[in-house]
Amino acid sequence: MLLEKSFFARPADQVAPDLLGCILVRRINEIEYRGLITETEAYDATDPACHGYRRKTERNAAIFGSPGTVYVYLIYGIYHCVNIVTDREDFCSAVLIRAIECDRIPSWSSSKDKPHRVGAGPGKLCRLFKIDRQLDGVTLHPSTDLWLEARSPTFMEPIYQTTRIGITQGADILWRWYLSDRNSISRK
Repeated sequence: MLLEKSFFARPADQVAPDLLGCILVRRINEIEYRGLITETEAYDATDPACHGYRRKTERNAAIFGSPGTVYVYLIYGIYHCVNIVTDREDFCSAVLIRAIECDRIPSWSSSKDKPHRVGAGPGKLCRLFKIDRQLDGVTLHPSTDLWLEARSPTFMEPIYQTTRIGITQGADILWRWYLSDRNSISRK
């Protein structure tokens, strides 16, 4: 049921659509919260929108990590975003998890959104699952309280591919995927 390291040891643009329908699991205070991944974006070293495009720094070092680890960064000084590192170590490549659909809403969620919208955006899902820079660089595994489970073998939802959101460089690259029949994506 857990996704193995070999699943992530592929280019980001191959992993990203394959993550749709998988389950992001976060354990907090012995309670497991699950979110069906409904939207992803791919980034790698050849892409000017990627955080590691120019060089490795202390801030982006985790994106150069081992496949199946986590890269968490802060945008606008307030929102965290979680990425799954892909491909191979020392090559910057990752998949941004843009949206999830939760099985239950945590008690600390102050969202005024409808239940299917509380994880509809990378900042929202990180707030919902209490994902922040403390998880930067961890391996996806139950021992770190953050992991991914494979999608159902009967998964057959339509997937839509388009350009990524909120970037100025590499904006024409078709590296965003989402489940087209879900209302939990950040935007159509």
